[in-house]
Amino acid sequence: MNRINTTLLLLFCSVYCLAQQATIPVPKPFQLKWHQAEMGAVFHYDLHVFDGVRYGQGNNRINPIEDYNIFNPTELNTDQWVLAAKAAGCKFAVLTATHETGFGLWQSDVNPYCLKAVKWRDGKGDIVRDFVNSCRKYGLQPGIYIGIRWNSLLGIHNFKAEGEGEFAHNRQAWYKRLCEKMVTELCTRYGDLYMIWFDGGADDPRGDGPDVEPIVNKYQPNCLFYHNIDRADFRWGGSETGTVGYPCWSTFPAPCSHHKRIESNVDQIELLKHGDKDGKYWVPAMADTPLRGANGRHEWFWEPDDENNIYPLNELMDKYEKSVGRNATLILGLTPDPNGLIPTGDEQRLKEFGTEINRRFSSPLAQISGQKKSLTLKLDKKQPVNYCIIQENIQNGERIRQYKVEAKVNGKWQTVCSGESVGHKRIEKFDPVEATALRLTVLQSIALPDIINFSAFSVN
Repeated sequence: MNRINTTLLLLFCSVYCLAQQATIPVPKPFQLKWHQAEMGAVFHYDLHVFDGVRYGQGNNRINPIEDYNIFNPTELNTDQWVLAAKAAGCKFAVLTATHETGFGLWQSDVNPYCLKAVKWRDGKGDIVRDFVNSCRKYGLQPGIYIGIRWNSLLGIHNFKAEGEGEFAHNRQAWYKRLCEKMVTELCTRYGDLYMIWFDGGADDPRGDGPDVEPIVNKYQPNCLFYHNIDRADFRWGGSETGTVGYPCWSTFPAPCSHHKRIESNVDQIELLKHGDKDGKYWVPAMADTPLRGANGRHEWFWEPDDENNIYPLNELMDKYEKSVGRNATLILGLTPDPNGLIPTGDEQRLKEFGTEINRRFSSPLAQISGQKKSLTLKLDKKQPVNYCIIQENIQNGERIRQYKVEAKVNGKWQTVCSGESVGHKRIEKFDPVEATALRLTVLQSIALPDIINFSAFSVN
């Protein structure tokens, strides 16, 4: 009888564990690529880069550019753009195919306000094609950013057509169809894409927004979709500082940040920064920031006299550790200039950034993995340690809820750091200690921890 009871107990435990695992959210395959990339770039380019004055978003959304033939990047080189991003460690790159002016950087058959209309390259240029080809040439995954929320030429403000009555209603319906046709062009002409990113979202297809999700699903089924009121494959991290809050969970209470499932009394920004450890949907965080964001500037587009406003290296590294190191993906905003090049100072800083990331984190003192609640990392000798990296196998979801890391100093274990969320990557910095070993202990989890990397570093 005891043997039967034991067998039944084991069977019950197995069924319970399987049922528990089935309730843990996990990423879709294209979301795994998001985590694995860790860092990408978005290139903002539009007509007002060429007007010689500093960009004003409010005016730019209202006042059309008088002469679109100011667009004349005589030295345009998308290879140089992509190589600059790659030097920083970016694994994907996104181009603003259209932004708030409504001007398209491709050969559109449905939007006449595009590169067909300008004298540059005799009206035959296609920067989207050049960009995608450069990405593939140098091993970055290409994405396209589509700005439809604002269109100063057509009088579209926050998705709505300017005006009243039937006139505005008809223009609204026409604009929605135009957006859908543009999305179809961009989804069908350039091969497989990593991401389709709608600036400010694509709104509600049952209201003022176009119905773009079915188009992306049909023609780009394996790409990230960001976003409309129904779906976001990742979420904005709550600021444009290049950082997210801690803890930062990849799970979320709804399939997008503006979904009706989110209660009205919830602090939206805090939810975006931290996610929800009990959320049923996998919606990981993005941390975005322009490279030219120092000294009170915050510029997504090239503007004159901003050469000294590139973030210094130490600030970029702080952002890296507070984004990638907090289970988010970092996106840097890069600014091609009127000549069509990434400026020399920006290019140099990106190279320095990539070099410093590698210097700090490419050569661990020791590394270990395992499916258990405690892992001990033995060092070759007593030596200084001040960083560790923890990574979960997120294909099985985020399982860890609380952990601590101890260092063995003079034969005794002492806690050097502790935390909550881990996810794809957690980078922990602590006061330097002379240690012979580190020990990771998972204090709380919702299933057996599956740790694919616990590593130690000495960074000076």
